Amino acid sequence: MMPRHLHRLLPLTLALAFSASAHPTDPAGGPFTATATSSATASVSSYPGELPPAEQAIAAIHQAPEVLGALATIDAEAARRRALEAGPYEWAVRLGNQQRRIDASDAAAQRYREWSAALERPLRLPGKASLDAAIGAQGVAQARVGHADAMHETARSLLAAWFNWLRESDTARQWQRQSESLQRQREATARRVALGDGARLELMQAEAAAAQAQAALEQARRRTAVAAAELRSRFPAITLPATPPTAAQPQPLAGDIGEWREHLLKENHELRLARAGTQQARLLANRSDAERTPDPTVGMHVGSDRGGEERVTGLTLSIPLPGGARAANAQREGALASVAAQREAATLAKVNAEISGALAAVETAYAGWQSSEDAAQRLEQAAALMARARTLGEAALGDVLLAQRQANEARLAANATRLEALEARYRLLLDTHQLWAYADEDDD
Repeated sequence: MMPRHLHRLLPLTLALAFSASAHPTDPAGGPFTATATSSATASVSSYPGELPPAEQAIAAIHQAPEVLGALATIDAEAARRRALEAGPYEWAVRLGNQQRRIDASDAAAQRYREWSAALERPLRLPGKASLDAAIGAQGVAQARVGHADAMHETARSLLAAWFNWLRESDTARQWQRQSESLQRQREATARRVALGDGARLELMQAEAAAAQAQAALEQARRRTAVAAAELRSRFPAITLPATPPTAAQPQPLAGDIGEWREHLLKENHELRLARAGTQQARLLANRSDAERTPDPTVGMHVGSDRGGEERVTGLTLSIPLPGGARAANAQREGALASVAAQREAATLAKVNAEISGALAAVETAYAGWQSSEDAAQRLEQAAALMARARTLGEAALGDVLLAQRQANEARLAANATRLEALEARYRLLLDTHQLWAYADEDDD
């Protein structure tokens, strides 16, 4: 039968745990709202303590193999631009040597040494030259956007790896607290059993709960070590602190949603790459269409005939007669330009959907953290009251262990949602170039 004092404690415990869980509030105590008045393009006022040092993050991004490879691509495209501006044609020298023999019936055969030399070069039409220069410049611009995209994707990967390490570290820290609490509970139960004031079954329950918490702690430590090893291996410029930083409270999304959407759309590298690809495809189509008119070849030649008795000089002009291949190539490049335009439209639709999801994720993650934090605090209060009832002999150990397990699970969930909300917000700042000033793609 339940002790009399426990009847008074249980209603208070349940009230603390569940009375306000459906009404999340912000840290200031007011009702949650995602609306704010500050500008969407305002940067972080102070650098967050839960992120890696900014100088280390920037160095790690610039040292990534993907970024270095994209940087080399810019050099390759710059060389290609110079080649296109110079043109594919070069001077050609043609030399000839022959022997002439004249047979006559009334005289001996006459032999003459003769030679010829010519200097020739195809001439690229002016319209083609300007198109080649535009294609080369567009290639460099596209490579620069690719370099910016590589840096941005590397920054995203760094942020994800960092928060993965933070999550595992925070989980291990919580299991450390839970394990220590259950160890104290086991020791107290063992003392009570030794004094004859407790049942052997309760000691077995306390020992089992402590062992389970210790096993969970070891697993959390293993996952933390793996996450740290992966982070160090991929980003050696990052120095992990001995003690993982404690995550700050998430903040609601500040500014107008429309401004955020416009800014995200403007800074999206995938869309910029698609647009650059469309522009390049159009230039190639125009170039292929211009190739329907062949380039002429002009030359000058000199020669010596009849052993030097005759001197020959002259000019040559050669114009290819266009065939069906030129028209087919022009049609092919035009079709590829249409493909690129459709690919750009598909990318725009995809990016718009991703932006909507990212904005919704920031808002819902913040609201989810508030609800989880509220529930965790109330369940922790309930567990503390249940533990006090246990010291007064008014609650069974099984009830105490159950309350502690529920409070621990709620705290783990609240910590996870806290980091999820922070990561979603920082990723939004990263996507709008307000976090880690590593990018220089606008220099072009």
